Amino acid sequence: MLGVVALLLLLSSGALSLDKLNMCMDAKHHKEEPGPEGQLFSQCSPWRDNACCTGNTTETAHLESSYLYNFTWNHCGIMSPGCLKHFIQDTCFYECSPHLGPWIQEVDQSWRKERILNVPLCMEDCHSWWEDCKNDFTCKNNWHYGWDWSTGHNRCPKGSRCRKWTEVYPTPKSMCEEIWSNSFQYTTLSKSSGRCMQMWFTGENPNKKVAQYYLNSARQQQSSALTTLLLLAATSFSVIAY
Repeated sequence: MLGVVALLLLLSSGALSLDKLNMCMDAKHHKEEPGPEGQLFSQCSPWRDNACCTGNTTETAHLESSYLYNFTWNHCGIMSPGCLKHFIQDTCFYECSPHLGPWIQEVDQSWRKERILNVPLCMEDCHSWWEDCKNDFTCKNNWHYGWDWSTGHNRCPKGSRCRKWTEVYPTPKSMCEEIWSNSFQYTTLSKSSGRCMQMWFTGENPNKKVAQYYLNSARQQQSSALTTLLLLAATSFSVIAY
């Protein structure tokens, strides 16, 4: 029984020592470690002090048909500039952010080994994204899967049709959560709350403090669970010894 308790302590210590506050995903274009990048392009420039992306990645991210994944935004006509701006910001956030550790999950995909899941997105970002895209068109609600790649880039799958954005995504919540397989979680939290991730910012990266908050919450929950397990183990050991 003492061996079990010791193992629990060891596992807990290892889990709590993992540095998830400043890390890069194991994915196609990400650097192995975050660090300064002085020449990040345009909308990706806020991450230049500490980034998981390179300058070449950020320049390519601004193309309407990005060579990063052979993905074109113009699958149902030319995407409006206002809408495109948000997808470029989304790409910069995904490729450059060093503070996504609390939401990184392992995956078994040919082009990446890790992804983000349920990142709490600030309400303002989600609503402005949806508002600026609401007059655009798309043929799919989940853009991760199901495209026709026969031409080398994504096209609408057979049997689908281009529909107005608001028909595919009737609410900001539906868009933010469905479009990338729940990479984002819709929240009613504002940027001032310090409890949600901002897709774009100026000055110091506010997302570091948000990630720290969620990491601390996870550690507290883990410590509480461990305490309960240790108490149960101690009680069981006492009964056996008696």
